[in-house]
Amino acid sequence: MPLNLPINDSDAGSAPGRLYVVGTPIGNRSDITLRALETLKNVDLVAAEDTRHTARLLAHYGIGTPLISYHDFNEKKRSAQLLARIQRGASIALVSNAGTPSVSDPGYALITAAIAAAIPVVPIPGPSAVITALSAAGLPTDAFVFAGFASKKKGKRRQELKMLCRDERTVIFYESPRRLPAFLEELLMVFGDRTAVLCREMTKIHEEFIRGRLSEIQAALHQRTGLKGECTLLVAGRKEEFGSVSALFQEDLRQKLKSDRSRLSDVVRELALKYNVSKNEIYKEALKIKGNSHGQT
Repeated sequence: MPLNLPINDSDAGSAPGRLYVVGTPIGNRSDITLRALETLKNVDLVAAEDTRHTARLLAHYGIGTPLISYHDFNEKKRSAQLLARIQRGASIALVSNAGTPSVSDPGYALITAAIAAAIPVVPIPGPSAVITALSAAGLPTDAFVFAGFASKKKGKRRQELKMLCRDERTVIFYESPRRLPAFLEELLMVFGDRTAVLCREMTKIHEEFIRGRLSEIQAALHQRTGLKGECTLLVAGRKEEFGSVSALFQEDLRQKLKSDRSRLSDVVRELALKYNVSKNEIYKEALKIKGNSHGQT
């Protein structure tokens, strides 16, 4: 990126009637930017997802700006109130509990309403779990898909995953630790056993990266009594994984060919659906396994 671009370094508060979208730490408080601190100090009001959480952050840096709640349950009513205040000349900073507002966090409704009302929206960039995870995961970074939290409805979620599994780019999900084991099982069924990275508690004391196949991450979690903390899951795109058939798929195919309980066409149909592998690829692999087994007899 060019380094000689003009910089918008005007102080918050010197240009009233603006909405500032401020990125805040995802864990480690020291990750906040100097510009974010200056903005939070100088605005008239901070609209926060959780005022108690943000109050602790502001107190840590000696900032006494008034706070008002802005979250999923009051955003429609609150957006109208905040817009009215900005139109009367107030400057307001929007923050979420962690990371960048409106990225799988409240804020989208207020931002779009401000744009529609011709109110300047000023981004104050900062931490983001998506980019933080991608930078350290070790999966391709040239292009990626951020899927956020998958739908809670099983049917809709399955359709979302079926669409995403065809993508050649790295796919990034947010998921709660409570739902993660079941989500991994579902990913295995739809995506197949791809390379993945589970990022947990990033920038915090117990930061952890679990790398391996989806089945290996699943096995690692099964050995634990519980899982806590914020989780970001990255899964390799289709192009990387399906140039060759995964070890899990090969073992499954071998076992089914040994059993002789099903016709090859039935086996092919079942595994194509389970691992999202083309039927032609499965036929080729089946013939290869049968050929090797004949050669050993």
